[in-house]
Amino acid sequence: MRPGKPGMPLPKPPLKRASILRPADIAAQAAIKPAKRPPSITASEQRVLPLVDLYDARGVRADPVVAATASDTSYAPRSAAGPKPKESHSDGSSKLFVLDTNVLMHDPMSLFSFEEHDVYLPMVTLEELDDHKKGTSEVARNARQVSRDLDALAASLPRAGAVEIAEGLPLARTGHREAGGKLFFQTTPLIATLHSALPAGKTDNQILGVVHALREQHAGRNVVLVSKDINMRIKARALGLQTEDYFNDKTLDDGDLLYTGVLRLADDFWSRHGKSMESWNQGGLTYYRIGGPLVPGLLVNQFVYLESPGAAPLYARVIEITGKTAVLRTLKEYTNTRNAVWGVTARNREQNFALNLLMDPECDLVILTGTAGTGKTLLTLAAGLAQVMDDRRYTEIMVTRVTVPVGEDIGYLPGNEEEKMSPWMGALDDNLEVLAKGDSSAGEWGRAATNELVRSKIKIKSMAFMRGRTFLNKFVLIDEAQNLTPKQIKTLFTRAGPGTKIVCLGNLAQIDTPYLTEGSSGLTFAVDRFKGWPHGGHVMLARGERSRLADYASDVL
Repeated sequence: MRPGKPGMPLPKPPLKRASILRPADIAAQAAIKPAKRPPSITASEQRVLPLVDLYDARGVRADPVVAATASDTSYAPRSAAGPKPKESHSDGSSKLFVLDTNVLMHDPMSLFSFEEHDVYLPMVTLEELDDHKKGTSEVARNARQVSRDLDALAASLPRAGAVEIAEGLPLARTGHREAGGKLFFQTTPLIATLHSALPAGKTDNQILGVVHALREQHAGRNVVLVSKDINMRIKARALGLQTEDYFNDKTLDDGDLLYTGVLRLADDFWSRHGKSMESWNQGGLTYYRIGGPLVPGLLVNQFVYLESPGAAPLYARVIEITGKTAVLRTLKEYTNTRNAVWGVTARNREQNFALNLLMDPECDLVILTGTAGTGKTLLTLAAGLAQVMDDRRYTEIMVTRVTVPVGEDIGYLPGNEEEKMSPWMGALDDNLEVLAKGDSSAGEWGRAATNELVRSKIKIKSMAFMRGRTFLNKFVLIDEAQNLTPKQIKTLFTRAGPGTKIVCLGNLAQIDTPYLTEGSSGLTFAVDRFKGWPHGGHVMLARGERSRLADYASDVL
C-alpha cells in the first residue's frame, strides 16, 4: 500500500539524532554470513577437505582455509595485480649477482636492473665507491648517485639494524618496481682460499674471494660476478667462477641491426601497389598513398628508393603513417647544381637523403652516421651556413664535441674556452676551407671578408659548460657523437629551445671512450629512441667521397 492510505498512518519523526556506528559494528555487518547447511546433507555425511596453506606474493603464510561443503573442489587464484613471483630456476631460487665497482660507476641505476634476482655488494666495493666520489667527472657523479640510492634503501626500513640489513633490503622500496629482489651487504668476513699466485691485498682479488666464499656458502644457488673489467672476468673464469658482462646498458646486441633510415623497395613495388595507390602533386613534389604489407615495416621520415634498369628511379620519404596506409613524398634533388646548398651538391643517394633532412625546417633532430669520408661534416656545415646566412632561419651555428684524444694527450691548452677547443675542431676548419673555395670571383679580399663573416656566425663551445643552458634559434652541430654516453646525449638534447635544430654526427667504428661499445654508445641510443619520430630523422651514409685512398683504407684496414 502507498503511504497516506486510510488505516496506515505515517511513522512519527525521530526525537533525537542517531548515533554513529562504531568501526566494529560496520565490520560485523560487512562480514560474510555463514551459509546455511543444505537439509539433504547431514553432518555425518559431509566430507571436510584437508587444510590448504595459502601464501601471498611476499611469501608470508596466510591463515589456513577449510572447505565448507563437498562441492567446493577448488580455490580461486589470487589477483594478478600483486607483485610478480620470483622466477624459478633449476635449484628453485633466484640468482645472486655480485657487482664489481666499475658496474656501479658505469651505470648508477644498475642496482635496479636485475629484475627478480638479488644483488650483493662486497665491502671493498663500498670502499672503492668512497674513493671515487670526489670530483666533477662522470665517474664521480655516478659514484655519488649510487651512494645516495644505497642510503635511501637503508633508510626505507623501519629499523635499519644489523639484523635487518643482513636479511636483505628490498630493492623495490624506493619506487623501482621493476626490481623484485633484495640487496645484500657483506656484514661478516668471508674467508676463501684462492690461487696462491693471486696477491691477497688487491681489490679485484678480494672481490673474487667474496664470490668464491658465497658460492661455497650458498651451494644450491647461482652466484654470478658482474664486471665490466675483461681481465677480472678472465681471472674469474680461470678460478671456475661464473661471471658475466653488464649488458643492460646496451641498446643493441649487434651493431649491424642499427636502424639505417633507408629502405630499398622491392622490384615489384609498382605492380603490387599500383592498383590501390593514390597520387597527387603539390608544391612541385609528388605524393603517393600506399597500403598493403609494406606499411607496418615503415617509419616516419624513413627514406625509400627503387632503382631498376630501364625505369625512372624513385626516391621518396615517408611523411605520414595512418592505420594501414602510408604517404610517400618525393625528394628535392640536391644532386642538381640548381639546388646546390652553399655551393655543395650531393654526390650520391644517401647524401641527397641527408640534405633533405638538413634543409627541412620541420626536422628538429638529424643524426648522420657513416664511415670516414662520407661527407657528414661538410654537408652539415653547408646546410647550416645556408640557413644562417641566406635564409636567416637560425641566428648562429654552435659546434661542440667530446674531447677524447685518439693518442696520448698533449697536456693543457692555453687561452679561453674557444681557443682551447680550436685544436679539437680541425675538421671544422678543413671543411670551412672547402666551402670558402666555391666563390672565386670575389677575389682574395672578398674571400677573406667572407671567411671573417662566416667565422663570426660559428661558435665553438665546450661540453663541460652545457648543463643549465638553453639554445634559442641555434643550429647545433655535435661532432664525434659516438664517444658520448646516453646520459651526455640526453644532457645535450634537452638544451634545445624554440627554433633550435640539433645535428649529431658520428662513426660507430671510431669509439675512443673506455667502456663504450657500438651497442652502448649514446649515438646508438639516440638513433634507436628517435626512429619514427615525426620531427627527427637518421641516415647512414654508406659511400665515401673523400678520396679513393680513404675509401680503400676504410674497406681493407
